Amino acid sequence: MSAHSPNARDSRQRPDWLPGRGALIAAALAFGLGLVAFLALWWDQRNNSDFYRSEPGLPQPGQVFEPLPTPLPAGDRGSLAREEEEDAAPDPSDPALVGGAEAPTPSSAPPPPQVAAPAAPTPSSLPRPIQQPAPRYPRDAYRRGESGTVLLRVHVGADGDPRRIDLVSSSGSRSLDRAAVDAVNRWRFAPAMRGETPVEGSVQVPIEFSLGR
Repeated sequence: MSAHSPNARDSRQRPDWLPGRGALIAAALAFGLGLVAFLALWWDQRNNSDFYRSEPGLPQPGQVFEPLPTPLPAGDRGSLAREEEEDAAPDPSDPALVGGAEAPTPSSAPPPPQVAAPAAPTPSSLPRPIQQPAPRYPRDAYRRGESGTVLLRVHVGADGDPRRIDLVSSSGSRSLDRAAVDAVNRWRFAPAMRGETPVEGSVQVPIEFSLGR
């Protein structure tokens, strides 16, 4: 039985295309160094805010831009606008356009100002009493020595009868005021007149109560 050397056994077990152990170690060291260098470069670019900058676009060599038109002065723009208006205006020689629309006729004279309606005419005469029975002096007021003048406003209808009696000024005694209202309520009046027509009206009537009479 023959003895074989280690090199001969290794050459039989390892394929020819597989690199040796030393080559693998060298490749691993090179990869590690490259990775460290890449990480260092990435970290440096991360802290740099100018790591990316957009360059302005430059015109291509074959691209040609036409110059912008020169703006017109103020006078030329006004004349251009007038020319456009003249072009848009209808031709007066065209019968279809002339007869199609009629010019608005001027409005007639302005309407006369409105006059407010006149107020209703006031009566030409006030009611006047034609039958006026004297009031009775209340006994309680006489015993207490009460006296004074009662001023009443009497609203008289067109028939001459009192419609409503208002107390304008009191005598200071409720008994005297009540006696005055009761007395005037029995009066008869000539109604107020508007022209020749009897109308409603009002008149003030004083009633005096005096102990000396």
